[in-house]
Amino acid sequence: MQQLACHCRRLLVALLLALPLLATAQPDGIEQVTSVEGITEYRLDNGMKVLLMPDRSRPTTTINVTYFVGSKHESYGETGMAHLLEHMLFYGTPDHQDIKAEISERGGSANGTTWYDRTNYFQTLPAGEENLEWAIRMEADRMVNSLIDGEDLESEMTVVRNEFEIGETSPFRVLMQRVMATAYLWHGYGRSTIGARADIENVPVERLQDFYRRYYQPDNAMLILSGNFEPEEALGLIAEEFGSIPAPERSGDMKLWPTYTRDPVQDGERTVNVRRVGKFQMAMGAWHVPAAAHEDYPAIEVLSHVLGEAPSGRLHQALVEEELASRTGAFSMALGEPSLLMTYAQVDQDDDLAAARDALIETIDALEDNPPTSEEVERAVNALQRNIEVTLNDSERVGIELSEWAATGDWRLMFLNRDRLGEVTVDDVVRVANTYLKRDNRTVGQFIPEDDPQRAEIPDAPDPEQLLAGYEGGEARSEGEAFDPTAENIENRLVRFELPNGAKVALLPKETRGDRVEGGITMRMGTLETLSGLDNVPGFTASMLMRGSEKYDRQAIRDRISELQSTLSISGGANVGVAMESTRDNLHDVLALTAEVLRNPTFEASELEEMRRQQLTSLDQARDNPMSVASRMIGRHSNHYPPEHPEYTPSWEEAEARIEAVERDQLAEFHSRFYGFGPGTTISFVGDFDPDALREELEAHFADWEQQVAFERYDRPYRETEPAALEMQMDDKANAGLIGMHGIAMSDEHPDYPALSLAGHLLGGGFLSSRLADRIRDEEGLSYGVGGGVNANSIDERGSFYVYAMYAPENRERLVEVLFEELDDAVENGFGQEEVAEGRTGYLRQLELARSNDSQLLSMLANNLYLGRDMYHRADFEQKVSELTAEEVSAAVREHLAPEKLSYAVAGDFEDSSDDDASNDASEE
Repeated sequence: MQQLACHCRRLLVALLLALPLLATAQPDGIEQVTSVEGITEYRLDNGMKVLLMPDRSRPTTTINVTYFVGSKHESYGETGMAHLLEHMLFYGTPDHQDIKAEISERGGSANGTTWYDRTNYFQTLPAGEENLEWAIRMEADRMVNSLIDGEDLESEMTVVRNEFEIGETSPFRVLMQRVMATAYLWHGYGRSTIGARADIENVPVERLQDFYRRYYQPDNAMLILSGNFEPEEALGLIAEEFGSIPAPERSGDMKLWPTYTRDPVQDGERTVNVRRVGKFQMAMGAWHVPAAAHEDYPAIEVLSHVLGEAPSGRLHQALVEEELASRTGAFSMALGEPSLLMTYAQVDQDDDLAAARDALIETIDALEDNPPTSEEVERAVNALQRNIEVTLNDSERVGIELSEWAATGDWRLMFLNRDRLGEVTVDDVVRVANTYLKRDNRTVGQFIPEDDPQRAEIPDAPDPEQLLAGYEGGEARSEGEAFDPTAENIENRLVRFELPNGAKVALLPKETRGDRVEGGITMRMGTLETLSGLDNVPGFTASMLMRGSEKYDRQAIRDRISELQSTLSISGGANVGVAMESTRDNLHDVLALTAEVLRNPTFEASELEEMRRQQLTSLDQARDNPMSVASRMIGRHSNHYPPEHPEYTPSWEEAEARIEAVERDQLAEFHSRFYGFGPGTTISFVGDFDPDALREELEAHFADWEQQVAFERYDRPYRETEPAALEMQMDDKANAGLIGMHGIAMSDEHPDYPALSLAGHLLGGGFLSSRLADRIRDEEGLSYGVGGGVNANSIDERGSFYVYAMYAPENRERLVEVLFEELDDAVENGFGQEEVAEGRTGYLRQLELARSNDSQLLSMLANNLYLGRDMYHRADFEQKVSELTAEEVSAAVREHLAPEKLSYAVAGDFEDSSDDDASNDASEE
């Protein structure tokens, strides 16, 4: 549950939503405090803050409760306690004894995250009075009544320890933790959010309970409600449930002291080295910078972008283009107290790490004599503003980002930072670079005594009350419509047609927040004969499209996307997928750009070589990751195709050779022969657009573009795979991975597929609530992440049951034993009526939510075009699921699920783990 952000959370500017203010009647005990761009803050009598952000165009409601406690508040022996407590709150209360199951039953999704300044819990549920009332009542209940006992702590401790071990397998995350710990001598930001392993394993439950009672109180919390709800109804529920919780007496051990520890001015360059088994090298640098509320912070964000962007960034040009590194980057961390600007360079294992490290430092030092240009600053501001505008149209992300900014001092800082960003000048960026990126303020290398130290004074964070006095923000953006995602409504709204070249199009116009439009294009290419033996050529061709066309070079493409405040991505191989997100006003230009990069790529030799190096580095990263290794092992075991077949899974050595073998002329030839639209091409758009105008645009750009080699689908028949237990020893890996599967001769048209699909959900789906998660994660504490399910092809009689788990290497034997116990039990004893009823409800709600999400709906429309289906086909599937009985689900499992046919692969450090962890095993019994 800990975010990746616990190690590298904020790479760019905070991206948030603004909503129109609604006149809302206030119940007793609630005071309206302020309102900015339609987001309204209220305060309960007990001190709790409440933010309301209604968005009636959403079919869901997101409830986010943030507690202003994070890892920086932890004391000696308590490291990781905030994060551990986040896990414990999912164990429930006397009135809600299985929160994960209750969320799954309602078709919701949820999570919790811990960061340096705060902890938050968020859940997204189908909109409606019943779900809203349940969610508010549950969150109020677990604020003060959570069950935190020793037995649950013992079980969850092993799960959190497994999460700790997962992080220990990532060179980037380990190095970042060490750099931060070296950069901070005293402040809590120098400690990893997940904590020390010794504290995780040994913390007394009494200390965890005290921590909970002190910080989980209404006067230290903020409730953020976004999405589809009635404000007056919501305020009434909040006043009733949260308002009834008394404010605590803040004295003695319950007193909340403001954090006052500050590091002294750094008085010399610091160094740290990490030596571990791995496949690639990395250099990293960090400089102390002001807090997010400080007026210098937006210029620091721009500076980070100038340094870290690819391909225009200073680091990319100095290291990647000079072949000293395969990847570089830079980011600033928006925190409530003085934080860091960080840079990094990823270096191939055979290259010179010292040369890359020196080049990174020299690039930073060179800013004094070669300051950022107006073009670089303008590009950075445009890109950062683009990110803001794109995300401002998505209310589902609003709670998390407001949590981040609230933890820096006040949620309104998000809007102030946005405004300040638009005012950043070249002089501002030059000034912050000269002020903070000094030699003696950095942490990268070795300590060097110096008679004339160069020091940077880091100012304190300003007082948000003074800073934001009278702040009102900008104008609220337009609302969308409340769209009912039923099959009938979607079909009645859909516009379908074909382009002259046979490409099939589905358009779903509807009003969206911010006039948002999402679009997708899938080009299916070639035949089995023409694609055989091409290896990596199709994939390289697709990946090179965004790296330069006849009209735009790589940077110009990125700049144009930023200018249009849109997104555009292209990926794939023989099937190429194009995804775009824009607005009604910019859709015309985004389509023109899409046509340009699709039809007129240049395949520059320098770009090809850079991408080759990056793919080789990515391959090394995968070879160093236990889950990736396990996945490739099981993929190769179950793959029956010869090496020249397009579906063949190569070995690591073969994959590397294929990357090395790709030549520019092959890419140009493949594009010339295979690219174009045809009967295998599908195009779908959802959002705020004129369908007639969009049709004209599509015809103008693509109607005359035809494939030289016509697409012809080839069969992928089902074949039995001999069951096997595969193992790969990986030295010095604290975490291990398991991937398992067995084939099923079934398409999604099979009469048993609805029952088997539901069975897969009951076994391994849901929000951390399934048979495998309940037993392996919650009861046994063997795995941080475990799950599984059933899938089936829509045309070929080819399906599978799959399972995965991340775990500590010493738990391998027990994990496998318990896994097969659960699968055998499902086959032999089936499922009970109550289990099926609850799981069916949650599964159907998840399917309904998928139709409510524009991105997922876009994919459904495209698949329907290709398969010749409509939304009634999906409705028929959901109807069959809704009518399933426990007997039917159990019968389908007995017929098709065969644990004895399961092949599984494990990867990790399994040598001598039993001796090293004997004490841990004893403590878990």
